[in-house]
Order: sequence, then structure tokens, then C-alpha cells
Amino acid sequence: MYTGTMMNGLSIYVFVFLFIFEKCQTDSRSCGYPPSQWCRSLEIATECGFFKANFTFAVFPGLKVLKQCMELNVTRPDPSVPPVDVAVYYDSLCPGWRTFLTGQLFPTWTMLRDIMRLILVPYGNAKKLPDQKVFSCQHGKPEWQANMLEACILNVTGHSAFLIVHCVESSSDVINAAQPCVWLYALSVEWGTVESCMRGSLGHRLMHENMMKTLALGPQRTHVPWVTFNGVYTPEWEDKAMSSLFNLVCKLYRGIKPPTCAGSLKKLDQGFCNSFS
Repeated sequence: MYTGTMMNGLSIYVFVFLFIFEKCQTDSRSCGYPPSQWCRSLEIATECGFFKANFTFAVFPGLKVLKQCMELNVTRPDPSVPPVDVAVYYDSLCPGWRTFLTGQLFPTWTMLRDIMRLILVPYGNAKKLPDQKVFSCQHGKPEWQANMLEACILNVTGHSAFLIVHCVESSSDVINAAQPCVWLYALSVEWGTVESCMRGSLGHRLMHENMMKTLALGPQRTHVPWVTFNGVYTPEWEDKAMSSLFNLVCKLYRGIKPPTCAGSLKKLDQGFCNSFS
């Protein structure tokens, strides 16, 4: 009698486990958003939270995720207060830019994206040659190709663009890393769209626009990365940005500081690529 009951209980347990596992698999396909996007709307939180709750065998599907999203909304900044505009003018292969990106910019953006608006302008120290079609870059032709690649990524991949830029810049081979990075962070974007941008007129137009933005800087940039805040450059802000961008963004934000601003990032040494003749 005991053995039969135990076997029946085991059968029920296995059935329930398989049902939940199958439901999780179905829900994982229906949730087309990464966890960082789950709190964008009630619909997304419910849809994706249901999968997460089932996967962890919760009794009330999605309730925990919805609760966390509501708590997050309480601490979100006032939408009437403008974010801090952080514009970075850079060369894709400049060691100073890559150090700043991985050590300061990406960690700061990850924690403070709600109170900062990031503007990336890949062009840097490039110079347009007399025929008006060819550009000379400080680190040679590969840098020009990488600059155009990142300009195209920023143009066609939407909200995933900075994640992709960080991904390719973290590789020793920016060009060859681009395709897997796009696949990783922007599944809905066809790689052919990026290639068409680079090979066609769009890529050249984007680089011309970046050139005009860079030449319009006041004061003129003398090195890269060149960072402005709300359209303004000062040596003092630049020095702080290179060593503690996180604290500077928190300081410049005019609204109520988010709880994240109570922390800090480790200060790092700064590095630049000076303009070349």
C-alpha cells in the first residue's frame, strides 16, 4: 500500500515537473525581451515574468517580477528632469578610448542609464583627403573601417547599439567581432543591413555627419576621447570623466539623485590619442 502510494505520488510529481518544464519552454519562446527590458511595460513584465516565475516554481506566476518592477518605478527619476547628455567623440582603435569605454563609460551607463543620454560620435582624429571621398585615420585604414562600422551599428541597431559597440571594442579584432556581437544583442537585425550600410552610401553619409559634428566642436578637440556634458567641454569635467565619470554624472544630474548615486566607481588612470598632422 505504501509502495503504491509512493509510486503514484512520484508519477504525479514527474507529470507536474514535465508540465512546468514544457510551459517554461513555451514561455521562453514567447518572451522576446532580455531581462533588462522586463520593466518597460506592464504587458512585458507579465509576459516575461510568467516565464521566470514558472521556471522557479513560484505559485503566483509573474507576481515577484511585477513587484520588483513596481519598486523600480518608485525610484525612477522624474521624467520632467532632462538626463545628462554625455557625448563622446572618439577613434575606434584609440587605446585611450577603449580604456575609457571599458573602465568608465560602460559601467557608468549600466548603472545610470536612466539619468544620462549617451551620444557616440566615431570619427575622432580622422582627416578628409582632397578628393572628398577618402579619409586618413591616425591608426590607418582598419580604424577608418572600424569607425564606419560603429557608425552603422549606432544607426541601425537601435537600443542595443551601445551594448554592441562595447562588445566589439572588447575584442582584439573589432571588424571580425562585429557580426557575432550583433547576433548576440540584436537578433532582430539582419547582419546584411550593417554590411549594406558600410558598403553603400549610408556609411559614408554617416561618417560625413560625424566629421561635421566633430569639426563644429568648440573648443576644437586636441585629442580623443573628447567628452562633453550637455554640449559643454571643460578640462575640469574631462579630468573627472576620465577618473570618475560615475560621480560626475550623478553630480551634474539636476533631479533627485537615484539610490545608485550613493555608491562610486574606482578611479582609473586616463589616456588619450592626440591629434596628428
